[in-house]
Amino acid sequence: MNPTCQFPTWRARLRAPLLVALFLTLGSCGSTEPLTPPDDDGSISTESESPSFAIEYAGGIPFGMYTLPVSQIGSIYNGAQRNARILVETGTFKTTLAGIKSRGGKVFLNLTGYHKYYVDSDGHFSFTKWKERLNMFRSIDFSSYIKDGTIIAHFLIDEPNDASNWGGRQVPQSTLEAMAKYSKQLWPGMATVVRDESTYLAKWTGTYVYLDGAWAQWVARKGDPLDFIRRNVADAQKKGLSLVTGLNTAKGYYGSRLSASLIKSAGSALLSSSYPCAFISWEYGGEEAYLATTAVRDAMKYLRAKAQNRTFKSCKS
Repeated sequence: MNPTCQFPTWRARLRAPLLVALFLTLGSCGSTEPLTPPDDDGSISTESESPSFAIEYAGGIPFGMYTLPVSQIGSIYNGAQRNARILVETGTFKTTLAGIKSRGGKVFLNLTGYHKYYVDSDGHFSFTKWKERLNMFRSIDFSSYIKDGTIIAHFLIDEPNDASNWGGRQVPQSTLEAMAKYSKQLWPGMATVVRDESTYLAKWTGTYVYLDGAWAQWVARKGDPLDFIRRNVADAQKKGLSLVTGLNTAKGYYGSRLSASLIKSAGSALLSSSYPCAFISWEYGGEEAYLATTAVRDAMKYLRAKAQNRTFKSCKS
């Protein structure tokens, strides 16, 4: 059975007519694996590309994908999530930031990399090891990219609620707040976000002072995307958090890729809310051929137009 041929009732209900503006050339993960793979290095030659002229940010909320290379920032995508550890190790950290800025893009930076590097011998999250990973960036000056808004936020951690990623033990919300506090001590102006639904973050009875945002990415098993975004917005507002949303395009339909029509309908539902500060989907790396198909490209252009019509806002709480 081809899973992309399934048509849930909410999917049919959410279909909207395609509106393509002539001036625009313009999807969280259901997987139990964290979303920052160990080979998130893109292409070194691609990261060195940088136009000789700066392209002004086109407006709206950032719309993009995980592992998006610099060369893909332009008419369809203007937002990305990148593993900064890999960029440093390949000597492309500064050129990548410069390239993103020059193409009118914005980026979420994961500064500590793949989660296996900050767990203890039992597989549990280690705050000490996480801080050690983060401390490497204390000697790298990238403050100008924080000040000018090229860096949207510090991506602190992926799926802390999924105990299977952390040796059978969730990363508690109080620890997430402590992580955000440590980040703010090093870079006071950089927003902090956790890649987890605001529903998990809202279960904490404490107050978030340093953590700025939640990140809710939709997959089909989470049901009606309208209900999904409404719940996450309500829980984010309850705790005074910003919200990032998006799609799992690669494995979002019960482990399979989303069809183009589902990208459009579910993405439109998520973008029906004016609350999210960015729309970043999983993922670009390894999915280039699928994303380059005419139907998927058209669906992404359709969503980019919607994202660009939203009022730009900071991801700070």
